[in-house]
Amino acid sequence: MRRFKLVTLGCKLNQCESEELGLSLSAKAAYRPCRGGEPADLVVVNTCTVTERAAVQSRQAIRRAIREHPGAFVVVTGCLAATDPETLRAIPGVGRVVGRKDKAGLADSLCAARTEPPQDEGAAAAGRRAGFPSSPAAGDPLAGRTRAFVKIQDGCDAFCSYCIVPYARGPSRSVSPRRVLERIGLLAARGFREVVLTGVHIGRYGLDLTPPRTLAELLEDILGGGFPLRVRLSSIEPLELTEPLLEVAVRSGGRVCPHFHIPLQSGDAAILARMRRPYGPADFRGAVAAVRARFPDAAIGADVLVGFPGESEEAFENTFRLIADLPLSYLHVFPFSPRPGTAAFGFDDRIDPAKIRARCGRLRRLGESKRLLFHRGFVGRAIEVLTETRRDPQSGLLRGVSANYLRVRFAGEDAWMNRLARVRITAADSRFLSAALDSPAVSGTRGRSSTG
Repeated sequence: MRRFKLVTLGCKLNQCESEELGLSLSAKAAYRPCRGGEPADLVVVNTCTVTERAAVQSRQAIRRAIREHPGAFVVVTGCLAATDPETLRAIPGVGRVVGRKDKAGLADSLCAARTEPPQDEGAAAAGRRAGFPSSPAAGDPLAGRTRAFVKIQDGCDAFCSYCIVPYARGPSRSVSPRRVLERIGLLAARGFREVVLTGVHIGRYGLDLTPPRTLAELLEDILGGGFPLRVRLSSIEPLELTEPLLEVAVRSGGRVCPHFHIPLQSGDAAILARMRRPYGPADFRGAVAAVRARFPDAAIGADVLVGFPGESEEAFENTFRLIADLPLSYLHVFPFSPRPGTAAFGFDDRIDPAKIRARCGRLRRLGESKRLLFHRGFVGRAIEVLTETRRDPQSGLLRGVSANYLRVRFAGEDAWMNRLARVRITAADSRFLSAALDSPAVSGTRGRSSTG
C-alpha cells in the first residue's frame, strides 16, 4: 500500500475533515498513514485562509511538504484552495488543487486512481459526501485520541463584512441526523469519551433540511441514543443560544458539556453593524447571563476581532468595558486581517498596525486575568476529568480536561488514559490547574461529567 500524510491548518472543522479523509483512505485499503519519518507517496495539505497569516502559513506548509516528501503527489485542498486556486497551482510540485465542490469525493478519486491521480479532476464528484468507514484501520488518524470532532454542518449564509469563509465554503448545509448518529455511534464503539459537534455555523443546523430541524432537536436525538460519552458544542452565535438549546443542556445531567464559546467580535454597536453582525452588545450580555444563570461553573469563551476599520478609541473602550464587566472565562483575540473579496477589504479607514497590536495586548492581558480568576475558583474543589494523555516524560504527570474545559495536571498511571478521574484541585495558574486524586479515583466507564 502507498503511504499518505495529512497536513492540516486552521479550524476544528478542517481537523474534522482531515480525520474523515484519513479514515476513508485507510479503510479503502489503498493507502496507509506514514509511520515515524517515512516518506509519503501522497501528501494532502488542508489549508486555511481566514487571515492573511493563515494563508501565508498554508503556502509555507505546501512548500515544506514538497521539500520533505520528494516524489510524493501533493494535493492541496481547504479554504485557500477554494478562494485562490491559481496561486496554489503555480507552486512547483503541486499535483492537484481541490476546491469546495470536489472535496467531498477526494478519498474516492484518490483511491480509484491506482497510478498518479490526474491534475485538477473536474466536477464529477461535486455534491458527493464522503462516507464514514465502519471499522478502524491500523495507524488511523484517530489512534491515541480521547476526543473526536463530528461535523454536523458546513458553509455559511451570514456574509459578515470581514469574513472570507462563505466564499470558501459556500452556503450553509446540514448533515442529516441519521449520519450524525451513525458517526457518533462509531466513535462510541471505538471507546471515545467525548465528541465535539463542529461546523462553520452550527446554530443554523437543520434549517436547510426537510423537514427543518434545530440544533436543540439534534442534541435531543444524540442524548436519546444512549451513547456513553459527553458532547461538547463548538462556537455558537449569541442569538442562537436559544432557550430550548439551553434547556436540553440542563436536562442532560452533564452529558452536554457546560462550555459555551460565543463570538463577540466587538462590544461597540456601530462596529458590530458595520461588521454585519446581527446582534448588539446587549444581546451578547444577555446570552452570557442566560448561560451563567443555568450553569454557574460553565466555561464561557469569546472571540474578539480588534482593529476593524473605523474602530475608534471609544469603540475599543466599549469592547474592553463590556468584556471586563462580564463573567467570561477566556478570550480568543484576533487582529483584523483584510481579505480580498470581502466588503471590509475596501474600507479606507483602517487602523494603524501598532495601535492594533497595543489593543490586542490589552485584551489578551484581560483574557489572562479572566482565565486565572475562573481557574482559582476551583481550588479546593473536586472535579471529574477525562484523562487525555499518558505521563509527560519531563513532569511525570497526566493531563486531563473537565467538562467545563479546565485543563488539569495530576499524578497517575499511563493506563488511565481515556478514563475518567476524580481529582481535587490544589493550585491554579492561568494555563493549568494542579490536582491530587480524590476518591473514588478512576472510573472505567463514563460517569456524570460534573464539578462539585
